[in-house]
Amino acid sequence: MNAGNRRESVLRKLSTFALLLALAGCDDAVATATPPVVPGSTVTGNYLAARHARVEGAETDAATFLLAALQKSPDDPVLLGRTWLVLTLDGRVAEAVDVAQRYLKVDDSSALAHIVVAVGDIHAGRFAPAAERLAKMPQSPLSAFLLPVLQAWAELGAGHRDKAMASLEKLKATPSTTPLYDVHAAWLTDFAGDRQAALTHARAAVKAQSEPWLRLAVLSGGIFQRAGLKDEAQAVYEAYEERHAGSQLLEPLLLQLRSAGKPPARDINDARSGAAEALFDASGIVGRQNNRDTALALGQLGLYLRPDFPPLQILVGDMLENSDRWSEANRVYQSIDRNDPLAATARLGIARNLDRLDRFDEAQAMLRQLGAERPTDFEPFSELGDMLRRHERFAEAVEAYDQAVARIGTLQPRHWRLLYARGIALERSKQWPRAEADFLKALEFEPDQPFVLNYLGYSWVEQGQNLEKAEAMIRKAVELQPHDGYIVDSLGWVMFRLGRNDEAVVHLERAVELRPEDAAINDHLGDAYWAVGRQREARFQWQAALDNDPEAELKTAIERKLAERPLRAASAEKP
Repeated sequence: MNAGNRRESVLRKLSTFALLLALAGCDDAVATATPPVVPGSTVTGNYLAARHARVEGAETDAATFLLAALQKSPDDPVLLGRTWLVLTLDGRVAEAVDVAQRYLKVDDSSALAHIVVAVGDIHAGRFAPAAERLAKMPQSPLSAFLLPVLQAWAELGAGHRDKAMASLEKLKATPSTTPLYDVHAAWLTDFAGDRQAALTHARAAVKAQSEPWLRLAVLSGGIFQRAGLKDEAQAVYEAYEERHAGSQLLEPLLLQLRSAGKPPARDINDARSGAAEALFDASGIVGRQNNRDTALALGQLGLYLRPDFPPLQILVGDMLENSDRWSEANRVYQSIDRNDPLAATARLGIARNLDRLDRFDEAQAMLRQLGAERPTDFEPFSELGDMLRRHERFAEAVEAYDQAVARIGTLQPRHWRLLYARGIALERSKQWPRAEADFLKALEFEPDQPFVLNYLGYSWVEQGQNLEKAEAMIRKAVELQPHDGYIVDSLGWVMFRLGRNDEAVVHLERAVELRPEDAAINDHLGDAYWAVGRQREARFQWQAALDNDPEAELKTAIERKLAERPLRAASAEKP
């Protein structure tokens, strides 16, 4: 059987692009319209419908049901508590603020609800009440890194710079939040017009970061340029580019710098923008902690304060995309200014989501257009190759990957994933010599990459080649990814192909435990059981494989085995 399809989910995880790529523009009319839901007539019915909608990731529908329930039971604390959160997650922050205010009158213990109301005040220019609320709100995990910064921008909006700086000082309480102090102190003093303080903090922020991230490079570089310190600005930009080879996101700033043009204007030009920056940082931090709802809520609050904030628009779009809310993600991506360097990232995301929405022709056309517009950029064709491979159009995928590789020229270690992806497409299109070369080159770049080790090792086993070397590679992959059912299956299968059937059973049983829904793994275990005389269990596993919707070729093979290998009553099975 073929190794390709059942490992597609692994590659999809690896093929999520860095959020900050570079292309240009967005296309119109990309979201798929769906008819609005009609709420029921009872509180209980609407509440249950809302819960189901949330499970399905349909936050807009959930909000509709909850608002209908609230109309009949306006003071119910459970309904109020769910409704303000769902409205926030759906980006309907103005409505969320109103419901959160009502909720806090019956239960004031939710820190996030207080933040929603404070953001509503900041949006309305009521900075003093926002600062007061933030200063008094209950402690929560957000207190360490978000509240001091959000409160600082509220205080600055109210005209209290000393109080703002005092609030930022709270970030120094723990080593993990100390780096944020100089970052936001630089932005805040720059906005306040204190050039010397802004330079001091910007230099400290840059020095503290071994790998400068995009916003730090953009904002600190701007501070240096406006102070006439072009060498320092260039050093920051080049440090970012060195760490993100191939990125074109800072190209406009570098061109401006080299042409001695007018320095960039302040990106944070009011307290609302500063508060949005704080929410952007916090959303990223919480997202890395895998708290998806809170991360998305903070991102939506940030966009409420600053709708035209491309880095945050990309972040929110990516969170929606990862929650399978593809049409909503596309609406966010589409809202990015067409002239912003990050509009390109959005366009890739739109194409990816169009494909997921069964609009492959539009997605493919968009990527090919991107490739034509950007003749030196490999990403459109790399993404197109991934898309074609998902549709099992492997020969076409190879052509797309070939175009991507041709645009790169000399491959670097960071391109191992592209080689891995092309290798899969080559193997599936029966071009094994080229596929093998790509896998080996990928391993030259990443010797301990478990998925490449596994795929190449498994392919060798299937072809009866290099079995001992394949075993060593797969064992190494299992050590690196001991809970990956596909990789554990590969080890069991190489044992089987080497005739070590008892060992094969041990590993294949473990693989089925990890991936009970995979037809190929169940089939492998069935073969191993049959080889050791456990015929009843073998037929059970083959039947389980059939029940798990195998590919046509595998289905035919299993049906043949069930027909040709009946259970013999006199057989002596091992216990």
